[in-house]
Amino acid sequence: MENPNQTKVSPKHVFLHLFAIIMLYSSAANFLTLIFQYINILAPDKLPQFGYYQTSHYQDLIRFSISFIIIVFPALIWISWFLDKNYKREPETRNMKIRKWLIYFTLFIAGLIIIGDLIGIIRSFLGGEITIRFILKSLAALFLAGLIFGYYLWDSRREFPSASKKLRCFVWIISGLVAITVITGFFIIGSPARERVRRFDQQRINNLQNIQSEIVNYWFNKRVLPENLSALENSISGYKTPTDPLTGKPYAYTVKGFESFELCAVFGLDSGDSENQAPTAPKPIDGGYNQNWQYNAGETCFERTIDKELYPLQNRVK
Repeated sequence: MENPNQTKVSPKHVFLHLFAIIMLYSSAANFLTLIFQYINILAPDKLPQFGYYQTSHYQDLIRFSISFIIIVFPALIWISWFLDKNYKREPETRNMKIRKWLIYFTLFIAGLIIIGDLIGIIRSFLGGEITIRFILKSLAALFLAGLIFGYYLWDSRREFPSASKKLRCFVWIISGLVAITVITGFFIIGSPARERVRRFDQQRINNLQNIQSEIVNYWFNKRVLPENLSALENSISGYKTPTDPLTGKPYAYTVKGFESFELCAVFGLDSGDSENQAPTAPKPIDGGYNQNWQYNAGETCFERTIDKELYPLQNRVK
């Protein structure tokens, strides 16, 4: 009787089952996160909460979840295959207490998610908050929880190794669904190379906003625009005019008038492509301006005119 008991309480089997259940929870959570962010981007809320950084926030979550699934989901498939192979070799391991505890705990969690999801749907309906966005998220959570619940309920009742062909078919379907979901993410956020170009463009906009702020501050103190960007540099404050992050070349600056100037930069993408066409709130521009920073691929110039009425106290100081 010692060998069977030793098999049942073997640390190897305990940690293998714990590993499998952790991989399952991690894969499910990140898969659901991907679906939610796709819905956030493709069916944007008319009352955004993240403002200018809304799209970037969603894209970061998509990148993280894709990275997680690419590593964790294959690990889940492998550990499931390994355990299934072990069950064939040692059928008594299917009756281990740790396995039964984890299966029923998973059923318990999935059941709570389904109940909570249904409660959320009714609550939102009564509160007048039903939208396509919310309905899609609720259906996604309900589908995933129901899928996990149904599978483990079936697995807990089946006689091993029955329905092995159905199980393999199920695994292939789920793997295909996960693969399609991950690939969809690359169409939404773009390839890694495109993302790098987008980040360079965003840094250029940040640099131009920084330069514009310094130009306005220069004019605020001297009532004249700087002749060139080198005039903005200050050894005391430590300010150094930023340059293009890719080429290292200075940005083009032209004085158009006593209170007008132009800043130019060369971009890799159109601003619409860079933002993936998702709506964002306008970003406040340093110097008191809510101005447009939309750009096209190639050289784009931004002409600015300083409004003297925004600085009435400066005349009194002078």
